[in-house]
Amino acid sequence: MTASDPKADLLRYLQDARDALLWKLEGLSEYDVRRPLTPTGTNLLGLVKHTAGVELGYFGDTFGRPYFGENPPPWWYTQDAEPNADMWATPDESREDIAGLYRRAWEHANGTIAALPLDAIGRVPWWPEERRETTLHHILVCVIADTSRHAGHADIVRELIDGSVGLTQGKDSMPPGDRAMWKAHRQRLEEAAREADQAV
Repeated sequence: MTASDPKADLLRYLQDARDALLWKLEGLSEYDVRRPLTPTGTNLLGLVKHTAGVELGYFGDTFGRPYFGENPPPWWYTQDAEPNADMWATPDESREDIAGLYRRAWEHANGTIAALPLDAIGRVPWWPEERRETTLHHILVCVIADTSRHAGHADIVRELIDGSVGLTQGKDSMPPGDRAMWKAHRQRLEEAAREADQAV
């Protein structure tokens, strides 16, 4: 067994979730990447936009490395933005702009991660004062959890759009089966759910 590099291990899991999120946009129309598919408005492009903001904040502002510097941040990244402004794309915000910002957020985050030790102290401005001070290690774990959660949301939203499933291209992590098998499997689950409900 070879010795592992904890920082590299954490970054690999973060990058896997990043890649999964962007892959979920591939091959879809502008409408499909933007349309809300849950009662709370969850949509694919909004998930990418949100995670870009998460990385810019946690790996930038928290460690005194703001991404925007002297340049004004986009309207949705400001404190006075409307609620959920980072969870959807306006007609003026292109898929390319949002995906590009997400990739630039990765680069900025990766620079912070490379430059600082895992025990480096940062301050999260939007956390309660009593727990605002934290470490790079803690932030990495938080962002991995958040990004992986949203990648899971994207899995479900993409499946609702066109039936596509899986982690990333060429690595779907799904058991083998064609549409007929999955249809039969789903029907079996539906029948089991109805039977359990009637037994109560």
